[in-house]
Amino acid sequence: MKHLTTKFLIPAVLSALTVSCGSNAAKTQVNPDLIEKQLQEMTLREKVGQLFCVRPEAFDVALEWDTYTKIATYQLQAVNEQMVKVNAEYPAGGIILFAHNIKDEPQLAAFMKDLRAFNGDPLFYVDEEGGRVARIGNNENFQVEKFPAMGEIGKTGDTKNALRAGKVIGGYLRHYGFDVDLAPVADVNTNPKNPVIGARAFSDDPKVAADMVTAFLKGLDETGVAGCVKHFPGHGDTQTDSHYGYAQTTKTWEEMLSCEMVTFKAAIKAGVPMIMTAHIGTPAITGDETPATLSPVILTDKLRNELGYKGIIITDGMAMGAITRQYNSAEAAILSLKAGADIILGPKDFIEAFDGVLGAVENGTLSEERIDESVRRVLTLKASLRK
Repeated sequence: MKHLTTKFLIPAVLSALTVSCGSNAAKTQVNPDLIEKQLQEMTLREKVGQLFCVRPEAFDVALEWDTYTKIATYQLQAVNEQMVKVNAEYPAGGIILFAHNIKDEPQLAAFMKDLRAFNGDPLFYVDEEGGRVARIGNNENFQVEKFPAMGEIGKTGDTKNALRAGKVIGGYLRHYGFDVDLAPVADVNTNPKNPVIGARAFSDDPKVAADMVTAFLKGLDETGVAGCVKHFPGHGDTQTDSHYGYAQTTKTWEEMLSCEMVTFKAAIKAGVPMIMTAHIGTPAITGDETPATLSPVILTDKLRNELGYKGIIITDGMAMGAITRQYNSAEAAILSLKAGADIILGPKDFIEAFDGVLGAVENGTLSEERIDESVRRVLTLKASLRK
């Protein structure tokens, strides 16, 4: 096993100002007056950009792809003139890197340096769960400690192992310049036939999963990296994979309250700064097959109002089949924002989605006040991570 050197474990020193943001450990403080001033100085186009977290490929319109497998073949690992030109008109508040975007330390450092200069003042996101989903950990060119799937850590029954995983992973992510880890998985793995979650979840026991999730989040937080629990309201009881098409849970809300919501409520209580949605239908709750990502009932009525969540809601990848088989990029982006999402992750066509949201605000389909709510949350997270 490769071991992480101690230099990666130095926690970020975060200062305190006025209003808390982020998770329970750091309690970073942000002055809301400064956020409001920043918001008021932004153009509508700049505001819309803050609502997107996109792949680097989103800025290279010459690339054509239909599937994740296809986009990976381009091996985009450096900024080109086309990307700079597109970004000049289409800013983005976040950029997510995948395994095919990362070769080794020198390449990653150069790539992120150039991307950091992009319009939108982007935060940098990555999926680093441990196990098979670890863009840095599974790259042999990086001398970092590799962790098993979190299900293996859950089996130990010791939350100190989850805490350590969060601290080590957060430590090396911070070292390499990442701001947000789209982890941990907060799903409860109750369906053994589930093809997408499985050992990515800590446990099939909601109490065990909740304790492990909050410990992992604490570990991340102590390094200055924001965690993101996923996939609300719970992808652990589905029999299909939303990456490729429609998936659903047949559970009622009451059933979820005694299972999936145990974990999500624990994360909310711990101050999790970001929650990712699931593209799954919840017909027993909503009465239709609308994916949770696009459902006001799930995101606003349940997550915001009933559970009292005040942090950022980010969608799962909007290029996934559960979305693209039913909606174009603009439709999906607008519907997710109307439902209550704050950040649109990885739309298949970024320009179409951006123009769609911009047009929706200009024609009144979306109010600028609604957009401001989300931008305010994004700016607050940025300020908290950069203190």
